[in-house]
Amino acid sequence: MNDCRLKNDIALDHEGNEDGVVQKDNEEEKPADKQVVAPEEHPLQYHYSLWFSRRTPGRQASSQNYEQNIKCIGSFASVEHFWRYYSHIVRPSDLTGHSDFHLFKEGIKPMWEDEANKNGGKWIVRLRKGLASRCWENLILAMLGEQFMVGEEICGAVVSIRFQEDIISIWNKTASDHATTSRIRDTLRRVLNLPPNTVMEYKTHTDSIKDNSSFRNTELFRR
Repeated sequence: MNDCRLKNDIALDHEGNEDGVVQKDNEEEKPADKQVVAPEEHPLQYHYSLWFSRRTPGRQASSQNYEQNIKCIGSFASVEHFWRYYSHIVRPSDLTGHSDFHLFKEGIKPMWEDEANKNGGKWIVRLRKGLASRCWENLILAMLGEQFMVGEEICGAVVSIRFQEDIISIWNKTASDHATTSRIRDTLRRVLNLPPNTVMEYKTHTDSIKDNSSFRNTELFRR
């Protein structure tokens, strides 16, 4: 059972409060209900959960404090429900500090060690500041619209806001399936409209666990 929690009238604080989530006074967290798509809505092929995390700069990263830092904003199963969430959250380029949005299929935590992720990896594109919002929107709309055409391989996507650059990544289940990872790379290049000389990196989650790092040093994508 998904441990995501839904919050009503959610918005992310433009000022960047500690949790990154603004909630009505006296409003309690409620367990996520089973997602039911109304007859007039357009169902997505999969159910998804949207997560947010922020880490204090300089704090030692670990899987334990990482899991404590990720907050589930909510889950959705239709196009209309997605837009209800998306229209009330701060765009990535407006976030400050060490912050991340994670959009994953429901039941998959945005963690390397999750059962669905542990044998997989991710394609990474580093962006200069100011491009994250547009690239993130293009990426998640392509993912929700099943444009990657790789069956159930896609686990989710992440946008990571950092002080000098921003990073987009898309996660898949099977790092050893080179045909699939190549298709994901080519589709990612297309949906982000990346120049031909853009540096793209694939990193397995096994390597991330070994060096406790999400990203290697790669060049920035500049336009």
